[in-house]
Amino acid sequence: MDRSRGDARGVINQIYYMKYYPVNLDIRQKKCMVTGGGGVAARKVKTLLKCGAIVTVVSPDVTKALNDLWQKGAIILKKRRFENKDLNGIFLVIAATDNNLLNSKIAATAKEQNLLCNVADSPKDSTFILPAVVDRGDLLIAVSTSGKSPALAKKLRKELENKFGEEYVVLLQLMGSIRRKLLKKSNDPKMHKKLFSTALDKGLVEMIREKERDNIDLLLEELFGSEYKLDTLI
Repeated sequence: MDRSRGDARGVINQIYYMKYYPVNLDIRQKKCMVTGGGGVAARKVKTLLKCGAIVTVVSPDVTKALNDLWQKGAIILKKRRFENKDLNGIFLVIAATDNNLLNSKIAATAKEQNLLCNVADSPKDSTFILPAVVDRGDLLIAVSTSGKSPALAKKLRKELENKFGEEYVVLLQLMGSIRRKLLKKSNDPKMHKKLFSTALDKGLVEMIREKERDNIDLLLEELFGSEYKLDTLI
């Protein structure tokens, strides 16, 4: 038996071990709960709302931002301390109080009920962690250091934000519209992939960034046909 090969495989497996399973989660119309009423909780609530969740906040005191959201009917607010029954019917919970023991208790109770739970600043108590995210419409770039260095994740996110600008919002709107139009005519994934790759290779992103509408229309006509125009697609 070649032990050296076995040892090498063990090292490789250890190096490439993934602590977390990366996934994009659809929480539209899902009941989500945030415990805590401070700035951290407010940021978590904002993101949940942006993703279409039905959000309940449980906290005796809340920031003005959270109170305003409640007044507008954007969230459900329970102005009291957390109770175990608050988890009934909840899909996902984020514990963001300023009490670490309470956060751990909430996490333990959530785990008993097989709920997804994130505890702010405590990966060990969480069933999932939240990455740093570059949001460009349908383009989401997530950066995670598996909880080892939020500072590095933030730095990398800023670098990616500079590289991937708002032109990618328009790009994906345009590509989505073209794809739907193409699918009405034929379902040829290989050909569609080739056309989109060619569009990118010929500088479509750069044209959008520089707002070269005439050049965009010429490229679309060349690849897809005369009926493909920027103004009618987005």
